[in-house]
Order: sequence, then C-alpha cells, then structure tokens
Amino acid sequence: MLDRLYDGALWLAALTFALIAVLVLVQILGRLIDRAARVMDLPTPGITIPSLAEFGAFLFAGAVFLGLAGTLQAGGHVRVKLLIRVLPDAAARWLGAAVSLAGAALAGFATWSSALQALDSHQFNSVSYGVVPIPLAVPQGLMTLGLALFAVALVDSAVTLARGGTPAYRAAETRTEEAE
Repeated sequence: MLDRLYDGALWLAALTFALIAVLVLVQILGRLIDRAARVMDLPTPGITIPSLAEFGAFLFAGAVFLGLAGTLQAGGHVRVKLLIRVLPDAAARWLGAAVSLAGAALAGFATWSSALQALDSHQFNSVSYGVVPIPLAVPQGLMTLGLALFAVALVDSAVTLARGGTPAYRAAETRTEEAE
C-alpha cells in the first residue's frame, strides 16, 4: 500500500512538472503569436498567463516535495555509504536504521512546521501578491503532504532494516550497480 502511495505522489509530481511545461509553452506561443501579429500589422491577441512566475514556483515546490518519498524508494537520493560499506552487516543495518529514523524525525518536524504554516495561511486567507491571488495554503499543503510521505518512507525504511529486510532504496541501488 505504501509503495502505491509513493508512486501516486511521484505521478502527481510528474503531472505538476508537465503542467509547468504547458503553462510556459502557452506563454511562449502567446508571445510568438503577438510578434507575428505585429509583423503583419494586425491587432495582437495578448495571450499571456498572469502570475506565471508564481504559478511555476508553487507548482515546482509542490513537485519537489511530492517527489521526495518516491525518489527515496527509487534510490535517487544521494547517500554517503563509506562507513556502512566497511561495517559488518548487522552494524551497517542498525546504523542505516538509526540514520533513517533520524531523517524521519527531521522530516516529521518539517512536516509539523509546514502544517502549522499551511493552517495559519488557511485561517487567515493568505494569498500571494501576484496579479492572480493564489491561496498560500494550497502550495503549503502540497509541501506538507510531500514531507509527511517522506517521513513515512524513512520510517518504512528503518523498520525494514530493523526487521532484516532490504529497503527499496537499497534494492534499487543494487540493481543500478549490477547494471553498470
């Protein structure tokens, strides 16, 4: 079930990146159409997306945070394994579990802080300063969701290590190492 949740968040992150691309493409095409109209002495249609920079920034932040858990599971985060590689298997496993739990604690704190900020933004109806007022609770909520999933993924990895299993990120790293 957790793997499907991580995959769903990755799909949402990919969809968010695709939405950024579509918005930028529409803006570029709008500028090209305006230039072509000016060259032909026609009225410019003025196709623009107001607050594009804000939309893009908020969508990008949502994509990054929604992708944290799935990227961990896929072995995409940078891990420094110098110490773990020289330790005996049991010690390496417990060190990995401890590091995962420490990361989960940090991610949990970040989730809690982000959730408080999103709740404040919602309660005070805070919006962005751009031409299009975007409720700040929306991007902050996506950030909170991504951080919460990341904390769960780290706890999942710690539990898997403590039980003697291979966490998903390690299995992905092994597949990558074997392919090389």
